[in-house]
Amino acid sequence: MSLIEIEKLSVTFQAQGREVRAVQDVSFNVEARESYGLVGESGSGKSTILRAICGMAPVSAGAIRLDGQPLNAGHGFARQVQMVFQDPYASLHPRHTIDRTLSEPLAIHGIAESDRRVVKALTDVGLPASFRFRYPHQLSGGQRQRVAIARALMLEPKILLLDEPTSALDASVQAEVLNLLSALREDRGLTFLMVSHDLAVIDHMCDRVLVMQHGRAVEELARADLANARMKTDYARSLFEASADRMLDATT
Repeated sequence: MSLIEIEKLSVTFQAQGREVRAVQDVSFNVEARESYGLVGESGSGKSTILRAICGMAPVSAGAIRLDGQPLNAGHGFARQVQMVFQDPYASLHPRHTIDRTLSEPLAIHGIAESDRRVVKALTDVGLPASFRFRYPHQLSGGQRQRVAIARALMLEPKILLLDEPTSALDASVQAEVLNLLSALREDRGLTFLMVSHDLAVIDHMCDRVLVMQHGRAVEELARADLANARMKTDYARSLFEASADRMLDATT
């Protein structure tokens, strides 16, 4: 039994008076401790899948199961699954200190030892304890994303949903954050479901990848298939060719 099961998922919503079929009949499974990627151009539906798992997008058909159980986005869900968003500045409250941002999930769930846990969370993402009393605008983009990752880990979830977690960062900072995520996954036994438009990032981070286009699944690739350019579809190959130079840089 897979940890995440997506079965014939469809997401349909209304926008400006018309029906938008954002995701159409998509299925895939993610094993425990696996890092699974969703890749495609803007509008392919990959981020919508993450939002559907979190209850932020309307599921019109299909099923989402976590550890064999139907999706239930309550308090128990938050202890299992957390999301890291693309823009670390937008995802952090500008008027809350880092201490408040990190301790708030603990207070909501009645978890004690807030001070110790906040300091440990900062240390785990490579930030000094003194950052507790700073505000988001006092941090760099990479530091803000480290705080966002720390917040996602406060409840010790099994699963992280990563929605383009480095695309808003400079190239040098991107590598640091990706390496941090890889180390955290290894240390904590985490399962990743990661969205990106960039196959170079997916190649660096993921064991398997699902290529998406116009809301549909196009092709699933293992890491070895990706590394050796063994694509069956023209669309997946075009994405690979667009990212080939960056993929080469990541391996040298």
